[in-house]
Amino acid sequence: MSRRTALKATGLAIAGTALGAGVPALAEAAVDTDVTARQTYDTIVVGAGLAGLIAARELRAKGLSVLVLEARNRIGGRTWTDTFNGYEIERGGAWVDPLQPHIWREISRYNLKIVADAGPERVLMPTTTGFVESDPVTAYTRQGELFTPFFDGSKDYFPKPYAPFTREDLITPLDRLSLRDRLDQLAYAPEDEIRMTSTTGLYGAPTARGSLLQLSQWWALAGWNYQGFSGVNTYRMDRGTIALAGAILAEGKPDLKLNAPVASVTQQSGQVKVVTRAGASYFAAEVVMAVPVNVWKKITFNPVLPQAYRDATVQGYGVPRQKKLWLDLATPTDRFIAEAPEDHPFVIMGRLNDNAPVVAFTIDTALDFRNRGQVEAAVRKILPSATLRSYTVCDWQADEFSLGGPAFRQPHQLTKLHRAINQPFGKVKFCGDDLALGWVGYMDGAIESGLRVAGSPTLSPTPSTTPNTLGLALPQIDRKVYRSMVGL
Repeated sequence: MSRRTALKATGLAIAGTALGAGVPALAEAAVDTDVTARQTYDTIVVGAGLAGLIAARELRAKGLSVLVLEARNRIGGRTWTDTFNGYEIERGGAWVDPLQPHIWREISRYNLKIVADAGPERVLMPTTTGFVESDPVTAYTRQGELFTPFFDGSKDYFPKPYAPFTREDLITPLDRLSLRDRLDQLAYAPEDEIRMTSTTGLYGAPTARGSLLQLSQWWALAGWNYQGFSGVNTYRMDRGTIALAGAILAEGKPDLKLNAPVASVTQQSGQVKVVTRAGASYFAAEVVMAVPVNVWKKITFNPVLPQAYRDATVQGYGVPRQKKLWLDLATPTDRFIAEAPEDHPFVIMGRLNDNAPVVAFTIDTALDFRNRGQVEAAVRKILPSATLRSYTVCDWQADEFSLGGPAFRQPHQLTKLHRAINQPFGKVKFCGDDLALGWVGYMDGAIESGLRVAGSPTLSPTPSTTPNTLGLALPQIDRKVYRSMVGL
C-alpha cells in the first residue's frame, strides 16, 4: 500500500471520461500509481462496478491481497453519476428502495443521505386514438388493475423470490413464456394492452424478447402488489451512485488499475494468469469476473468456458436496444410522466423534479439519436407542443465494456442457464447484477452477487410493504403517484 495515493476525507475522484461525458470530481482517486510493480495477488477482480467493488472489499476484509482491473477510466460500471447542463444525472443506475435490502444495507453502512423525487403532477397514458391525461393516482390505480392479473400465480411459483428455484417444478414450464406470450394469453382489450406495452416493451426491449418470469420475479420481490412494483424506484442517494461506489472502494482499499481492459484469462498450474490488452500480466490464486455477461465473449478464456457460459454471452443478458436520454425541454415545464406503446420512439419519459431535465427511454432502433430533428419529432409524437433545447444520450449497447443495458432475461434463460453460470469455473468465479438471484438488473442485485461470490452473508428477506429502513431518515412519499422506470 506504500505506493497508493492518499484518500481524501470527502471520498474518491474518478478521473477522465467515458462514453463522451465527464464525471464530476469528488476527490482524489485511490489508484496505485505503480501497480505493475506487483504482479501476484490472492485474487484479481475484473471490473470495478458495484459487484466487483463489493467483492474486493469483502475479500480484503478477509486479509487477502486484491487487484481490481477496470477497463474504463472510472469506477462504477453501469452506475455512472454525471452532469448535463449543470444538473446531476445518472447515466446508469439511479434509484434505490428499502425493498431492496442489499443496497439499502450499504447505504446505511456509509450513512448516505437519501432524497426522493417530487414525482409527477400529471400522467399521460396511451389509448387507441391518442393520449389521455389524468392525475397520477387515477392513472396508476388503473395500471394496477391491469397488471395484477398479469402475475396471477406468482406467489405460488415465486414463494421465496430471493430463491427463485424453490418451485422449479412450477417455473420450468413457465420459463418458455415471453412477455408477449403472456399478453396473448390474457387477451386484453386493445385499449388496455396498449397501456401495458410501455412497461413490457421497456423492460423486454421489445416485449417479444423479455421473459415473463423476469418481470414476475420483480413483482414478487416488491411484495406481490402493484404499489410496491410501481413505486420501488422513488429514492436516490443525495450525492449520486458515485458516493456509494467511492465509499466501498475507500473501505476495501484494493489495488486498482483503471484503463486496463482484460484480453485473456488463463488457468494453468494451479493459478490464474490475467493479461490486459496492453500486455501486462498478473497472477492470482483465483479470479472474480465482475463484468456483464454480454462481455464474456470478448475475453479469451483458456480453457474455454463451458457451454452454458458461452450460450449466455452469445444470447445476451443485458437488453440490446434500450437507450436512456436526458432532454432539456423549454416546454412543457411541469412535472409529468408520459407512457407510450412500444411502437413509439419513446416508450416512457418524464420530469420528476422541478427544473430538471426529462429522462426518456427508447427501444426504437430506427431513431437516430444523433439527429436532433428526429429526437424532437419523437418527443412531439407524445407532447405535440414540446420544444427541445438540447439532450444527451447513454447507449450502453455501444459501450464495448457493457454491450447492453440493464439485465433482463429472455425465455428459458432462468432454468437453462442462470444457475449454471453462477457456478465457479475452476479458479474463476462470476458476479454482477446479471447473475443476481434476487433483483437482476438492479444495483441491489449487483451487491448481492458480489457478496455471494466473496463468501459473505447475503439477505433473503420475505418481501414486505413495510421494510426495515435501518434508521435512515426518509422523505415522506406517496407510492401511489410513482412509476418505476428501469433497474440498474
